[in-house]
Amino acid sequence: MKYAILMDDGVEEIEALTVVDILRRAEIEIDMISASDDRRVTGAHGIVIEADNIGNDVRFSKYDGVIIPGGMGNVNRLKANSHVSFVLKSFLSRNDLIAAICAGPTVLGALDILKERKATCYPGLEDQLNCASTPSDNVVIDDNIITSKGPGTAMEFALAIVAYLKDQETADAVRKALLY
Repeated sequence: MKYAILMDDGVEEIEALTVVDILRRAEIEIDMISASDDRRVTGAHGIVIEADNIGNDVRFSKYDGVIIPGGMGNVNRLKANSHVSFVLKSFLSRNDLIAAICAGPTVLGALDILKERKATCYPGLEDQLNCASTPSDNVVIDDNIITSKGPGTAMEFALAIVAYLKDQETADAVRKALLY
């Protein structure tokens, strides 16, 4: 099993790197994929992240799921990227994991991926989700779709992904090791 996290300039660093770190601690293979033509992604707070691969060079069929972090620059670039739209729709058609945090779920909303589902996002962006309901939970799981509110929920979001992909016991072991 292998997963991809998509990012572009303006990504919310804590949301992207927390997920990568937690999944790797749980021994879940995850690649950081730049959605631009450059492996170097500059985050919303000026942190430069070296992606593992560039999206146009990747065969997404080898991945079992995808994660979308927030950051408005990142989200706006992902929404405008037709390749990202195609990739997300293919994951949806295969019923693979699709997870998004903060403004990231609005990318899914723009593609009607959340239609008739529960989802959450950064407060104030709910009208961009195009979903059935927006529970007040920090993390919302609806079938193969996991969404979360924002930077302060990044650890909870990442641990929910670990529990979904592996089991609660693994998520609890990682949580305990991190003193969370």
